[in-house]
Amino acid sequence: MLKFSALRREVHIQNEDGTVSEEIKERTYDLKCNTQGRMIQVSVPATVPLKDYDYNAEVELINPVADTVANANYRGADVDWYVKADDIVMKNKSNLGENVTPNHDKTIANRNK
Repeated sequence: MLKFSALRREVHIQNEDGTVSEEIKERTYDLKCNTQGRMIQVSVPATVPLKDYDYNAEVELINPVADTVANANYRGADVDWYVKADDIVMKNKSNLGENVTPNHDKTIANRNK
């Protein structure tokens, strides 16, 4: 089960000269994940309207993707994981015709950190 917590950050697009533009690329939200036993961060495209659900509202991810990024270090590698989704919707209130994966947090829990 996932519960909504808050908007964590907005990632802005960089201009050609390296300055930060006002245009938002994606938003990252904090969600409470029972399976993980902690907060997870999920990023959605900026084309999705800003989410402002009640704290602890049950939510689902639309088309979630969990992946990892590894960076070599002198002891081996550090591995970080991230989750992206097409949208975050209230549980049982997803739009008709969209693919909702209700057991996505089980997949995330099986990923190595």
